[in-house]
Amino acid sequence: MKKPAVALILAGFALTACQSSSDPSVRAHNAEFGCMAGTIGGAIVGGLIGSTIGGGTGRIIGTAVGVGGGGFLGNRLTCR
Repeated sequence: MKKPAVALILAGFALTACQSSSDPSVRAHNAEFGCMAGTIGGAIVGGLIGSTIGGGTGRIIGTAVGVGGGGFLGNRLTCR
């Protein structure tokens, strides 16, 4: 994996790790942020993985499927 891709993945994990509070309104806001971060992070990771598949048109299709699938899985895992 390339260094920028690793940096983006680590930044996504760092952003989602900073979410704890005892205030209910802050928890609701943090849950919403976590949901968005999970969806976007999943799409980024899925796109990076999908872009390694095939070449030419196959790479474009793999990237698109990776973005869609990663975004979906990231959303399902973080938006409960």
